[in-house]
Amino acid sequence: MSSNPDKQHGHSVTGVHQKRSLKHKLQWCSDHIRNEWQIYLMLLPTVVWMIVFLYKPMYGLQIAFKDYSIFRGVAASPWVGWEHFENLFSNDQFIRAFWNTIKISALNLLFGFPAPIILALMFNEVMHATYKRTAQTIVYLPHFISTVIIAGIVTTAFSPTAGVVNTVMGWLGIDSIYFLTRPEWFRPIFVGTGIWQEAGFGSIVFLAAIAGVNPSLYESAVVDGASRWQMMWRITIPAILPTIIIMFIIRIGNIMEVSFELIVLLYQPATWSTADVVNTFVYRQGLQSGQYDMAAAAGLFNAAVAFVLVMTANTLSRRYSRTSLW
Repeated sequence: MSSNPDKQHGHSVTGVHQKRSLKHKLQWCSDHIRNEWQIYLMLLPTVVWMIVFLYKPMYGLQIAFKDYSIFRGVAASPWVGWEHFENLFSNDQFIRAFWNTIKISALNLLFGFPAPIILALMFNEVMHATYKRTAQTIVYLPHFISTVIIAGIVTTAFSPTAGVVNTVMGWLGIDSIYFLTRPEWFRPIFVGTGIWQEAGFGSIVFLAAIAGVNPSLYESAVVDGASRWQMMWRITIPAILPTIIIMFIIRIGNIMEVSFELIVLLYQPATWSTADVVNTFVYRQGLQSGQYDMAAAAGLFNAAVAFVLVMTANTLSRRYSRTSLW
């Protein structure tokens, strides 16, 4: 069978162009690093930190596919393939923890994600500078309080005897409720605590986006007789929409990372039916029961689900809104 000389010639020309392009890119990178070496030197500690604490631990992911023993080590432990994942998906506690994670994250996304946006829009409408700064300081403060202290405040507030919530209920003639032992109350308390702690600090990103809106748009709207409500809906929100989408994609990526510390401090066996999540399941299996391979399998599955979610959200966002992380 005879070959096509023109086609072969085309392939060779394309190959030469690709080699020249690659050589040009490598030369450009080399020159750029040589000219901007101070910037890369400043970046070096972060790169080293990421390699040591983020990429090097990936070596341990193989524990999820091994019959791991701390005495044998990772390399010497025998391979068992997908056995731990099969056991995991047949474990009722893991299935419950997975669905609890999804439900709590869905509530956080439904109520927690819009909270800082609404707060930023409200702050943007406050004209009195002193009042605005004072209010911002008050709502930012919970973010800087230790999670242990936050859990203590919540426990005290919902105490059945001296808690402020039950005290007010007593004034209204309602019987006291031990909220933190009632499974049906755990999720509302947890989600509400998260909003109280993080909404103020999270509004900073959206306030910064609002500050970047062109003032001439508002001036034109005032001339046209638009109200402040109309300016918010027609100018402010569309202008910060790319920021909202980016933050939403990031939030989707963290949907499987429910606040582990707060749940461990607030939950108890009586509320495991609604409070136990994948991270607490991993904690019990790995640190308390010593089943490191099962815990590694659960953690790997958790990370895989989060990866798929963030990739899907980013792809859909890029396709329909032309805004994406990459």
